Amino acid sequence: MMKYGESVFDVVYLAYAVVLGVLILRKRRDEIGKLMGAATLILGCGDAFHLIPRVLNYFVGADFTAWLGVGKLVTSVTMTVFYLLLYRLWLRVYGEKENRTLRVTVWLLVALRVALCLLPGNRWLQNDSPMLWGIVRNVPFVALGVIDICLYCRKRGELRCFRSVWLLIALSFLFYIPVAVAAGLVPQLGMLMLPKTVCYMLLIWAFWRATEEI
Repeated sequence: MMKYGESVFDVVYLAYAVVLGVLILRKRRDEIGKLMGAATLILGCGDAFHLIPRVLNYFVGADFTAWLGVGKLVTSVTMTVFYLLLYRLWLRVYGEKENRTLRVTVWLLVALRVALCLLPGNRWLQNDSPMLWGIVRNVPFVALGVIDICLYCRKRGELRCFRSVWLLIALSFLFYIPVAVAAGLVPQLGMLMLPKTVCYMLLIWAFWRATEEI
């Protein structure tokens, strides 16, 4: 019964992300709208590479091991791009002048995260990444997330639609880290991806509200 509930949730989330991403791009054609729409579509489409094989694995009698692993790789990269776009969105929404040190730090973290994800030690094709690699590749990712959390937290009182963005990012990492590090040893931790996904849905809703409020 659980597989049906999880599958329905995944499909609804993917549809929600893609539809709202398209609507945001159609509604707001300025740079802020493009950043919010692109971030939403990258989030949804990137997650689709992992979630669609996961759903199919429940109902189709085939070996999806490689697809699930590659899907995690694609999602790891697209999530990194998502948080990069959140950083760029913060600059545009709040009219901040980009600090050179911060810019270099953000781009180095993005490059390091992607490079680590592409290394063969992750064993994506076997869908069996060692815990050590789960920790190593997520260090720059978490650092990037902390930067976004701090930036949005500093400005949390200025825009109603973005007031909770910092908290949603923080919660998404709180749910994600145990899964990324130890789900291989404790499969039940995978359930934390559900509240993590809810955080993403609320982030997308904040983008949609921002199309009217900013």
